Amino acid sequence: MPVSNSNATTHTMKVPGTKPTKGPKKKKDEEEAVDPADGVDECPQGNGPEDQPELTEDELNEEITRILTANNPHAPQNIARYSFKERSYKPISVVDQMAVLFVLESSLLHEDSDEARRLRVKQGLLKENAAIDIGAESEEDRTETLATPVEDGGDVEEAGEEDRPDSSASKADKKEPKLTNQFNFSERASQTLNNPQMERICQTEPPPRNNFSATANQWEIYDAYFQELQKQEKNKEKQKGTQAKKDNDKSKKKVVLTETQTDDLSKVSDASKIFERMVNQNTLDDIAQDFKYFEDASDEFRDQEGTLLPLWKFQFDKSRRLTVTALCWNNKYQDLFAVGMGSYDFRRQGQGMLLFYSMKNSAYPEYIYPTTSGVQCLDIHQQHSHLVAVGFYDGCVAVYSLKQEGQEPVYKSTAKTGKHTDPVWQVCWQNDDMDNNHNFYSVSSDSRVVCWTLVKNELIFTDTIRLSVNGALSNGPEGGHLPSITAAGGTSFDFHNQIDYLFLVGTEKGKIHKCSKTYSSRFLETYDAHTMAVDAVKWNPFHPKVFISCSFDWTVKIWDHTINTPMFTFDLNAAVGDVAWSPYSSTVFAAVTTDGKVHVFDLSINKYEAICQQSVVAKKKTKLTHIEFNPIYPIIIVGDDRGCVTSLKLSPNLRKKPKSKKGQELPKGPEAEVAKMEKLLSLLREPEQSAV
Repeated sequence: MPVSNSNATTHTMKVPGTKPTKGPKKKKDEEEAVDPADGVDECPQGNGPEDQPELTEDELNEEITRILTANNPHAPQNIARYSFKERSYKPISVVDQMAVLFVLESSLLHEDSDEARRLRVKQGLLKENAAIDIGAESEEDRTETLATPVEDGGDVEEAGEEDRPDSSASKADKKEPKLTNQFNFSERASQTLNNPQMERICQTEPPPRNNFSATANQWEIYDAYFQELQKQEKNKEKQKGTQAKKDNDKSKKKVVLTETQTDDLSKVSDASKIFERMVNQNTLDDIAQDFKYFEDASDEFRDQEGTLLPLWKFQFDKSRRLTVTALCWNNKYQDLFAVGMGSYDFRRQGQGMLLFYSMKNSAYPEYIYPTTSGVQCLDIHQQHSHLVAVGFYDGCVAVYSLKQEGQEPVYKSTAKTGKHTDPVWQVCWQNDDMDNNHNFYSVSSDSRVVCWTLVKNELIFTDTIRLSVNGALSNGPEGGHLPSITAAGGTSFDFHNQIDYLFLVGTEKGKIHKCSKTYSSRFLETYDAHTMAVDAVKWNPFHPKVFISCSFDWTVKIWDHTINTPMFTFDLNAAVGDVAWSPYSSTVFAAVTTDGKVHVFDLSINKYEAICQQSVVAKKKTKLTHIEFNPIYPIIIVGDDRGCVTSLKLSPNLRKKPKSKKGQELPKGPEAEVAKMEKLLSLLREPEQSAV
């Protein structure tokens, strides 16, 4: 019966179509590999064995398949062991199927191997086959050998072999002992355990022992517990008088201990921060020196142009794939700034991050707050610098406190508390209300401008206005949601520095609306500013009538809010991500573009072109997203779409003050800055007034 064998574990045995026969016919079928079912006649019944059963033709042609497995048929299948964890017998599912047929540990070494040679040299043995090697030498080699007499006058040995320790002539009569196995060999000395010396320290008396036996039922157990409870109650009654005093003493001790522990931890954390900052400042000492003292001397030969000196780069490893979506300096601690991490691509939305960096330590953030949704905007409170308002891509707003332990926000809006239905593009703190409650505003793509008030442990929202295309506004929930055709999503806004109720709102349609908190039925003014969404709109910190706007339509425009047309328009040849006024001059502002460049303008020096246009990123595809001026130091920070924040120092030409004439003193302060801007605006207003 031929069996088809293969590498697989499944073997097929095919039964031929004829009855097994004896003689040459069977051999011929096997040699020629002819299937008897294809027309070969059946053998006569007399040629087969007598006890062979008669099978039908279908039974003879049936293929029998047998599967060979590695399971041991003699292995037990019902082994159960006691589990101390579950206190019961559990069957064992895995059974060892390996059957050991033969085991033999070897102790042999090949005599030509390196280990055998090293063993012979170590023990000083001789090779027994040295004589054979000598006999096999050629006649020429024998003539070249030198014979020297031996002192004892007996034998003569070759000069080439007299120095060999294992030559057969010197030690031929010694027998080579059995070689030990190098893989499984250990000396007896290493296996012998030396008994420790008996000392008095080791001698101890055996613990006292006593045999005890008793029986217990439920009633005896109940009586024992009842007696124990009675004893405890009596002890409590006795200790009632003294317990109050002990509790007071313990509470005082706990308070003292907790205070000392927190003080110790704070001391350690403060000291570790100081050490870390010192190490970073020592490693980056040249950058620290440039930040404090370096002034570009080549500005004297550049006339009016200036440069930006790169300082530190702030980047967190876990935020490399995120985009810098917000930047904000801390007004109280001028070296501390907040960074919002998220994404502007709606296809790549995920988790975000809120980071706080200090210029004293660029290696690692001071505070890290991971968020479930991408951060789109943030703002730090002017007076209470530990409060940070954050807007997320999912429409929620939250307030984080740096004094609060943990990584969760102190306040956060939900669907029940009036969260936005679209991404929140900007948040801004405002002055406290009549009840001294903190409040901030937010603007979103869902056309709502909402006021959020921090009351106890919750956020209370109030819809200030709802934006629309045709200029009609609805105040709060009474007006209801406007149809989607007339709704206009807000992208940015800014509140006036001096007039508390006045604010500007930029929309996705490219328009800027001047609104009022007290008059919310219609817009005060609408400016056809840009052809694309307004990325940023900001009031001038000095002049009360001037504001600036930028958009992805490559333009930056400066406006007088009393005039519908822009006063200045600058084309930067790339999409503008953000713009910011300088805190030291009313005519200086900076903008960033998606081609990785920073543009710095000073209108008092040049009203047509930037006095600095510099690329600040290493890779060409890197896009700049945000820019902010430091309130005190002459530096700016720039964020890009790779999660990196770069700090740059302004050269002297970028912060140049007007020269004073002989015998005259230039006025200083905000009034001088207002006059400087007003002088520029008057030059542009004169043609309009003469035409009227």
